[in-house]
Amino acid sequence: MQTVFGLDFGTTNSALSVNSQGSTEVIDIDPHNPTEKTMRSVIFMDEQQGVYLGQEAIVQYIEQGGYGRFMQSIKSFLPSAMFEYTMINGKRYELEDMIALILSAIKQRGEEFVGHEVTDVVMGRPVLFSEDRNKDILAEGRLKRAAEIAGFKHVAFQMEPVAAALTFENSLAQGDEKIVLIGDFGGGTSDFTVIKLTGGKSGQPDRIKDVLSLGGVYLAGDAFDSRLMWEKVAKYFGRNVRYKSMTNQTLDMPSPITFKLINWHLIPQLRTNSVREALRHIKMTADDVVAIGNLENLIEDNNGFMLFQAIEKAKIELSSYERSTIFFREQALEIKEAVERREFEAAIHGHIAKIAACIDGTMAKAGLTPEDIDVVFTTGGTSHIPCVRDLFIQRFGLEKMQQKDAFTSVAYGLGLSASMFF
Repeated sequence: MQTVFGLDFGTTNSALSVNSQGSTEVIDIDPHNPTEKTMRSVIFMDEQQGVYLGQEAIVQYIEQGGYGRFMQSIKSFLPSAMFEYTMINGKRYELEDMIALILSAIKQRGEEFVGHEVTDVVMGRPVLFSEDRNKDILAEGRLKRAAEIAGFKHVAFQMEPVAAALTFENSLAQGDEKIVLIGDFGGGTSDFTVIKLTGGKSGQPDRIKDVLSLGGVYLAGDAFDSRLMWEKVAKYFGRNVRYKSMTNQTLDMPSPITFKLINWHLIPQLRTNSVREALRHIKMTADDVVAIGNLENLIEDNNGFMLFQAIEKAKIELSSYERSTIFFREQALEIKEAVERREFEAAIHGHIAKIAACIDGTMAKAGLTPEDIDVVFTTGGTSHIPCVRDLFIQRFGLEKMQQKDAFTSVAYGLGLSASMFF
């Protein structure tokens, strides 16, 4: 059998597995990252035409004071027909071109590992790129095109939660049968699969008949960060500002600005002349001039990524502790915002309800009760959040819960999927 890559291009992190002669392993792809088996899905292009990827992009972005273009959560733009291209240093980059930069670097590192060119790849995809069918089709087509630009000749797709399921199946004893609910939590989507798994079967083709149901909802870790931003931090950047219009009406901050402010991958879109002019007018009559100044500095210094890094750090700490603090400093602004787990859980309550409904819907489509499920296997960083984990414990019991390799399970399963397509 030829060598096939299993490539998990994630909203936040990416990972790669190699399937060669029927054996699969996840390999190191980012020597700059303390966790070498994952690579941050980010790009930094400096003002001297330099292009940096992964952890090196973050380091260069910080060292160069934020001057240049820093791009993150690129995967989240795949379903958006409105995002066609961007101009960087006078050069046009379509969305597929930017994604291909990341995929090409990962492909190259995989080829260095195996010692030859690899043109076959199984790419992961969420159950839903978008709840709009046309947008979902657009997103998969764009991701396939990006893989082809990166040099892959044959591109297959596997559902990410199915890939995670195959990873778990690989740990079962020969012939051991289990009905498993898979919860795969990424940066942008939460996906679920009910599947019948059998030890020793993971390398076999055509597993679709073993999938009892699929479900997904277009929110996950990034959406939780946005809620923390809105509830605890956005007030420092004008969330509550009121100002006077030219007709002397009292207005709130424009919603297009606040919407982008709380979505970390959209903050760079505020760095336009029209937004600068709008903020200049708002500042003239704002009831909190300091907050508008903070927002102007955040935009001009391109520090949205660093701000959300601080928010994400606090979120992660809340999975282990009842209380954390969001620390962020920029020019004259210093944020030390305490946040308790109960506050965080209250902020994301609506998202948790949607995830719970998706779990229940996935079970209903399978025609099964919680008692019919043998194992609940969860993967992805968000699966460690206590109130997310509690969704499964309340329904299925703690004794059925299993977790493994939160950030590489999907990549490994994609490699195991190779025999299904090639």
